[in-house]
Amino acid sequence: MKTVRQNTQGIIFAILAYVSWGLLPIYWKHLDTIPALDVLAHRIIWSSVFTLALCLFVKRDYLRKYFTNLKSLVNLAITGILVSVNWGVYIYAIISGQIVEASLGYFINPLVSIVLGMIFLGEKLNKTQLAAFLLAMTGVAYLTVNYGHFPWIAIILAVTFGVYGLLKKQMNYDSMSALAVETTLVAPIALGYLVFGASGAAIQLPLNEGVVIQLPLNESVTFASQNISVIVLLVLSGVVTALPLYWFGMAAVKIPLYAIGFFQYIAPSIKLFIGIYIFHEIFSVTHAVSFSLIWAGLALYIGDMVVKLRHKNKSKKSGCPSKKQTT
Repeated sequence: MKTVRQNTQGIIFAILAYVSWGLLPIYWKHLDTIPALDVLAHRIIWSSVFTLALCLFVKRDYLRKYFTNLKSLVNLAITGILVSVNWGVYIYAIISGQIVEASLGYFINPLVSIVLGMIFLGEKLNKTQLAAFLLAMTGVAYLTVNYGHFPWIAIILAVTFGVYGLLKKQMNYDSMSALAVETTLVAPIALGYLVFGASGAAIQLPLNEGVVIQLPLNESVTFASQNISVIVLLVLSGVVTALPLYWFGMAAVKIPLYAIGFFQYIAPSIKLFIGIYIFHEIFSVTHAVSFSLIWAGLALYIGDMVVKLRHKNKSKKSGCPSKKQTT
């Protein structure tokens, strides 16, 4: 009974996480009057504030451990930069009306993870998985050749998040505490950009003998130039960043990893739907062919996972020892 309850809770948390990630383009689109770098800076700063506050209440030991260990600080500084680049490109894609290409990035992300696993973790592909990978890569190549330009947004999103996931897997840190440290380490850069970014405003620092130094002040940090709805959205950007990650972490400990894999396609599917039907982005024949090849590859990959799972469950139920054990 306990297992059934845990599975149910895990499924609910997974759906909450991936549906939230899928709906985020609507959130960021409401900030399209602000430069993407400004939005990114606010997202980093408020994510740091929110996650630090949360972890100080429930995971203080992890924070102390990570902040006092040089290796952890270096590792999390690297992942912090990676996730910041991913967030920045993603926000730029949403604000500039390229949600369809952003969704493509998260469709091919699992396939990038496969390649990284092969290279760095010694993982091997069977014939079905190799066929799935080649199909998806054919889709990306087709889009690149026929779309007129290299889909750099999709590739950067897929690669940065893939490498981020690989490093986090190798580090095996607590996800929420790690995010708190990552964003806190990058936050001074974000704050510096907001305070001293180029704009018309400036801070005047009087020195001796009438000398005055003027430091340029980015108006976005003052909040005075923004309406209340924009201010609220910027402040809550930390919450909408951290909560889905928290739900994902809760799901990961309650249901198997393969089950998480099934849910990860919810988010890019919702993004694609939003891009086409809500923000009326172009979905051409080239897009259709490319996405069809990628979806075919994903279907093969998921099908292979299902077959393996069923075989594993049958082996457990039958209790039959392997050939190696019987000899």
